[in-house]
Amino acid sequence: MTDPAQEITNITVLLVDDNPQNLKVLYETLKDKGYRLLIANDGEKALDLAHRHTPEVILLDIMMPELDGYQVCERLKADPVTADCAVVFLSALDDVGAKVRGFSLGGADYISKPFQAQEVIARVKTHAQVTRLERELQARNRQLESDQARILNSISEGIYGLNKEGRIIFANPAAATIVRSSADELIGKNFFELHFGRPEQKLDDLPAHATCCQGLAEKQRGVEMLRADGTRFPAEYCSTPKREGDELYGAVVVFSDITAELENEKALDDARTMVQEQRDQLAHVSRLTTMGEMAAGVAHEVNQPLTAITNYARVAKRMISKDEPDLPLLAETLEKIEAQSHRASEVIRRIRGFMKKPAAGKEVLSLTSLLEDTRQFAEVDIRNNEGGVEVTVADNVQEVYADPVQVQQVALNLIRNALEATRSAQSSEPVRVNVTMPDSKFVRVEVTDSGTGLADEDEAKLFLPFFTTKADGMGIGLPMCRSLIQAQGGEIGYQRPETPGACFFFTLPAAKTEAVEV
Repeated sequence: MTDPAQEITNITVLLVDDNPQNLKVLYETLKDKGYRLLIANDGEKALDLAHRHTPEVILLDIMMPELDGYQVCERLKADPVTADCAVVFLSALDDVGAKVRGFSLGGADYISKPFQAQEVIARVKTHAQVTRLERELQARNRQLESDQARILNSISEGIYGLNKEGRIIFANPAAATIVRSSADELIGKNFFELHFGRPEQKLDDLPAHATCCQGLAEKQRGVEMLRADGTRFPAEYCSTPKREGDELYGAVVVFSDITAELENEKALDDARTMVQEQRDQLAHVSRLTTMGEMAAGVAHEVNQPLTAITNYARVAKRMISKDEPDLPLLAETLEKIEAQSHRASEVIRRIRGFMKKPAAGKEVLSLTSLLEDTRQFAEVDIRNNEGGVEVTVADNVQEVYADPVQVQQVALNLIRNALEATRSAQSSEPVRVNVTMPDSKFVRVEVTDSGTGLADEDEAKLFLPFFTTKADGMGIGLPMCRSLIQAQGGEIGYQRPETPGACFFFTLPAAKTEAVEV
């Protein structure tokens, strides 16, 4: 005869009653039956134990203080972890209404007090076995659903079952559609001959051959395969060995026609190229616009050395016309002419450098010299140069790897915005440009002004196209700056400074000599 305790191994039963004597009787009744017994003397403890241990059966007293048995049962059934526990109510209430209410809340059974030991044993055993079988069935169903999901996920791809010789023993409808044949016609054909003809190369070099013969899994993309009608198509395939124990029986090959994908990838690459070209063109137009806005300042800056050159040249001419010219004074005058010509040339150099389109792309460059050029260029704008610009570069700042023209365009845009904000606030404080290196990978440039700052609701919209806080702004400057900085591999943003004003920053990747070709 089979030992009952062996039939119910690992069954957990939770005993719930606020009466210690009742708990003792229940415990003594079931302690030798092979169950794992848990005890709770109130509803909250019962819920906690049930959630942590998921017992198969819960013997639950109805008449308890605070949470009664009905409330406990309702919460047990609402919890997905304990919803499948078999709840058996225990109560001295033997009226039909009490029983109906218990069953309506999800109770599985009802035992009236005072209860009989044999009745309790029999009912617990029955409900424990039923709950155990239901849980095993649910686990099996979940496994079957998981297996079915994997199969369904492969429905749109072709699937072959191959034997060790490479003959097709199974083909799904998707495989037949891709190959332009029927599944019945594919069965029995040699996979390698069907899809690769009779190639000159060895069979060992063909896709999935090593899987069939050696049990080696493979995955490739862009393999050219033949259809049944002789046409070719690019494919992606994955082959998995089919084994039973240690013996190899062939392979399962999952493949798909990627013609459309490759066409889409090419179209996407073309679109990216076009976007990049348009972005470069827009950046160049933005530089021309900036140059137009600064035209008066540039003319003033260039006119000063040219006027000086003209005046010095007249002085030199008069000196030469004398019978005994003062040669040292003449030499000094000519040096001044040369100095002023260099000054004019430097202004023109900065203009030409800013106006040109990037030609060589990214390069290793020093932010110190680039920002100094930018500072001088920004201060040419006579409308905004009252406070000036201060550039501070930390000692540990390394060179960066970026496009100098595009970086200068971003820096100039932020500095000019800062100058304008400072002037609008009628402040004489200079715009501060600080360059630091917070880590070994990036250099950070911060541009801080002494203006009125930004409203809280404007911060999230700063880099959106066509959003602007200026009365005459178009809202393309900051979005363009973000595009240019992201193209360098950095990021750009805004942070609220401790003092009144605004602070914009951008980062650039530090140049690593061993990894960058210059």
